[in-house]
Amino acid sequence: MTFTTSFVPEIRFGSGLHATVGVAAAGLGGVRRATLVVDAYLAGTGLADEVAGQLEAAGIGCVIFAEVAGEPKLAHVRAASAAAAGSDLVIGIGGGSALDIAKIAACTAASGEDAMHYALAANPLPKQPLKTILVPTTAGTGSETSATAIFSGPQGKKLWIWGAETKADLVLLDPGLTVSLPAHLTAWCGLDAFIHAFEASTNRNAHPGGRFYGHEAMRLITGALETAVRAPSDIEARGRMLLGSCYAGIAIDNCGTAIAHTISHALAGLAPIHHGLATALGFEATLAWLVEAGTDDLDAAAKACGLGSAPELPAFVGGLMDRSGVVRALPPAFSAVSAAMLAAEMRAAENQPMRRATIRDVTDADIDRFADQILSLPKAA
Repeated sequence: MTFTTSFVPEIRFGSGLHATVGVAAAGLGGVRRATLVVDAYLAGTGLADEVAGQLEAAGIGCVIFAEVAGEPKLAHVRAASAAAAGSDLVIGIGGGSALDIAKIAACTAASGEDAMHYALAANPLPKQPLKTILVPTTAGTGSETSATAIFSGPQGKKLWIWGAETKADLVLLDPGLTVSLPAHLTAWCGLDAFIHAFEASTNRNAHPGGRFYGHEAMRLITGALETAVRAPSDIEARGRMLLGSCYAGIAIDNCGTAIAHTISHALAGLAPIHHGLATALGFEATLAWLVEAGTDDLDAAAKACGLGSAPELPAFVGGLMDRSGVVRALPPAFSAVSAAMLAAEMRAAENQPMRRATIRDVTDADIDRFADQILSLPKAA
């Protein structure tokens, strides 16, 4: 086997580390102006003003872009790019949406091109993007270490921009920033990170470099998720979740995802749904089918979760979701969505790489069956 382990940005870990953003920005050199891309909620807590103050104390001007709410959309990306024009640095603080918007804006502001110019790898990314510092406040997407950024295009379909040029110059992992995340979001985000690690470690693209990070991510997350949900101020559990999410991001950066993400991306193209919830529902619906492949990688993933072999995984994952309080239900907007509509989305071109990466061949009949299973779930009130 031959493989390449992708570039991993510099990662600093520690509670309270967000207080060093200004010093870290100055340490990159040549930074006179920074654009801070931050979740709207976090901006309301005063965090954005705190970081802006750090930057100004370091002699760096700051523009705050806080129009980030929900899944990242083309309008968000375009507005962030305009805000970043003339900056030397983009700082993303927040969940995956804020980080993805920051990553894309660092490229589009540098080149002057629209995000759609780069969507689905239509054109090469600029070789000299703006510098980036990423500070995740959820333990879920792992976007801080990956070369992929996701956003919704003009028709609401999930699109991706990919390339090493989107990667951060520096990642700051501060578990204290994740403590305020509500229990249900902690669970959804944590399961998303777990599934990243699992799919990257078991799909057709899996290799030792990706599995190294994926297996450690699964160990960290399965050992900490329930505690993080039930005791949100437990900083050790929060730290394990944040590090696990980061490592899972490295794993998918190397090896990609699989069928659960085919489903979650398709769901998001039809109606608003949290990515972590969508991915967890898709994972649970397909896991028993997946482990029938009986590969060594599936058994190794089970062992990373503390199990004996892959056939134990469906019950283990179901129990983990139960204990983490995950309700198996779709948002009300899916009442207008049919299984045929979901199946069609799963067959869309942008979702085929994940389908092809799945360790089992995913037939059209499989897609129809999975779509029926997902759309038979109750709709939340």
